[in-house]
Amino acid sequence: MTKVATKKSTKTKTTVYDMSAHLRTPAEMAAYLDAWLEEAPEDAAGIARALGDIARAKGMSQVAKDAGLSRESLYRALSAEGNPSFATVLKVAKALGVRLHAQAAPSGG
Repeated sequence: MTKVATKKSTKTKTTVYDMSAHLRTPAEMAAYLDAWLEEAPEDAAGIARALGDIARAKGMSQVAKDAGLSRESLYRALSAEGNPSFATVLKVAKALGVRLHAQAAPSGG
């Protein structure tokens, strides 16, 4: 009888990547949001999550206070399952010190 060698499997440990830890300056925060708006303009949930990342980087409690919202409702609105109203998005953007901007879309698409 032949003995079959078995390899011991090793599990790779992973951690959740937290984008907010890498958003240190207002310019980085604005560039991050602008990238979402440029690359995925139809992804409302992704843009809301990007706002949430920026809010966590700035401090969710302070952003909620500046936006006139409760911290809990801000977390909920900017979560993956959230669906913030446009008014909430505008309040949060103002509290974060970022501006949304518009530009003409290329024709034909």
